[in-house]
Amino acid sequence: MATPHIAPEQRRARLGHRHLLAARAATPEAVTESLVALHATDPATVHLSACARLATPDPALLEDALYERRALVRMTGMRRTMFVVGADLAPVVHASTTVALAAVERRNLLKVLREARGWDEEWLVSVEKSVLAALAGRGEATAAELAADEPRLREKIVVAAGKSYQATVTISSRILYHLAMRDLIVRGRTTGAWTASQYRWRLAGALPDVPAAEARGELVRRWLRAFGPGTEADLKWWTGWTLGNVRAALGAVGAVPVTVEEGTGYVLPDDVDPVPAPGPWAALLPALDPTPMGWQLRDFYLDPAHRPALFDRSGNIGPTVWWNGRIVGGWAQAPDGEVRWRLLTDPGRAGRAAVEAEAERLAGWLGTARFTPSFRTPLERELST
Repeated sequence: MATPHIAPEQRRARLGHRHLLAARAATPEAVTESLVALHATDPATVHLSACARLATPDPALLEDALYERRALVRMTGMRRTMFVVGADLAPVVHASTTVALAAVERRNLLKVLREARGWDEEWLVSVEKSVLAALAGRGEATAAELAADEPRLREKIVVAAGKSYQATVTISSRILYHLAMRDLIVRGRTTGAWTASQYRWRLAGALPDVPAAEARGELVRRWLRAFGPGTEADLKWWTGWTLGNVRAALGAVGAVPVTVEEGTGYVLPDDVDPVPAPGPWAALLPALDPTPMGWQLRDFYLDPAHRPALFDRSGNIGPTVWWNGRIVGGWAQAPDGEVRWRLLTDPGRAGRAAVEAEAERLAGWLGTARFTPSFRTPLERELST
């Protein structure tokens, strides 16, 4: 039997349906589940990504799910990147990815502390216990409040000494970040608006234990449901795992090989048949949105000629304009709040009208909120000034 082929048009049809861009959802939980995880390195991305897919866009819905009902969790996951995931997926991400990252982070942290100040593991454990005791007493606290209880958090160290990027940093951020990776503390509500990047911390509830191999299989199953077909290269890039772990997880879920323009891709066993094309749709997605960050090989939705305008030097994508499954331009928010956009490919009269309507929708729910992406790209910089 010939290996099934999934053409680019079919991949774009799946993207429109499964990423809730052709038909929107009612809740942030539904959006997060559809995308597996929302990128959260830039705090604004979480809200912008979700609201682009919500029938009623409102950052308050995200805040309620994150901080009141705790149906969503912010955590370090794939590629040592910050994500927001459903509470049910947090144990899977932790076991499949974060546990191994935390072990590396601890070795690196101890090395830095030892080289900078001669501090050893006994010193680090003492600080960690003090921080956890302070949080138990306070319930929630900012890094500054915790430093008032545990002054050693204010200590400064020099990192990358002698290098061009040498810097002096306060150790609080490194220690709190590491405690979060170990599932001992978790980020709570921001200290300001939804665009703020400083959080209050609280003690984390213990996550259920999941065997690492089982967790990797479950994460790949969810990724294939949302992003399949995808190649081994796509999965290796998205997860940050070894190729061996990727292949083992694909085998564990019975992934079926198909051909795509890039070579061999994989889908779940019940997902070989084509899906119908959705109706016409347009979207304005933020920097680091999960859709364009879902694959390493992007030619089926992105003209390679547009990469220089839309990506920074580290490979982070900026705000993008979409029409029927393709990136056709970019956008930015001006200092006065205006949403400005530019087409790099002409989508025709209907496409231009749909993009304009989306820009008006975005500006409408943003209101007085202002944000600047953490990673600036050439087109975003140009449009925002």
